Amino acid sequence: MTHQQRRPWIVGVSGASGTPFAAAVLRGLLAAGESVDLVVSRASRLTLLDETAIAFRDGHWREDLATWLARGADGKPDAFAVGGAELERVRHWPAGDLAAGPSSGSYPAKGMLIVPASTACVAGVALGLSKDLLQRAASVTLKERRPLVVAVRETPLSGQTLKQMVALDEAGAVVLPASPAFYAGATHIQDLVDFVAGRVLDAAGVPHRLYRRWEGELGGGSRSAQDL
Repeated sequence: MTHQQRRPWIVGVSGASGTPFAAAVLRGLLAAGESVDLVVSRASRLTLLDETAIAFRDGHWREDLATWLARGADGKPDAFAVGGAELERVRHWPAGDLAAGPSSGSYPAKGMLIVPASTACVAGVALGLSKDLLQRAASVTLKERRPLVVAVRETPLSGQTLKQMVALDEAGAVVLPASPAFYAGATHIQDLVDFVAGRVLDAAGVPHRLYRRWEGELGGGSRSAQDL
């Protein structure tokens, strides 16, 4: 794929708890044949290390990403198979690189998904601070009128954060709390993670098969769980 043909989704990972959500979204994008530009904030690297014991290093990002994407939400290290061809569609940009491609509106991108989004990230994007590449790319996404999905992972929410979430909604972003549902027949922690990831991909218009959709039939979730 040439540079001119490539139009990736930018995926920003902030410092909120919930790195399995980010991994599930990344796997979903790659499974759908999408290209990805990845921005992992400094704070999220600490969260990733704490939640998975995986160190995400700029100099070894491809190997670290492969380990991360193979890991299940329950901690199993080889729960998913992610091939080298899929990883070739990922480009990583250091969070401190404000001269990176996604920092400019002329850089071709389909939109941006922030998963998970911390309250600090929500505030920075809502206020247009652009303190790092993640926030700058989100600001560019809004000004270019491209899709921006912000998967907020925090509870409870303060009044100030709620105001900032309203500001993001008014600016055109989709504010998507990382709130799993149970009607899809979840029997495993990965099912709950995949539901949230699937809703993120739904908001972006990316096809997937991460969860059972509601079909208007009561009790469908419990029957699906028995069939698993």
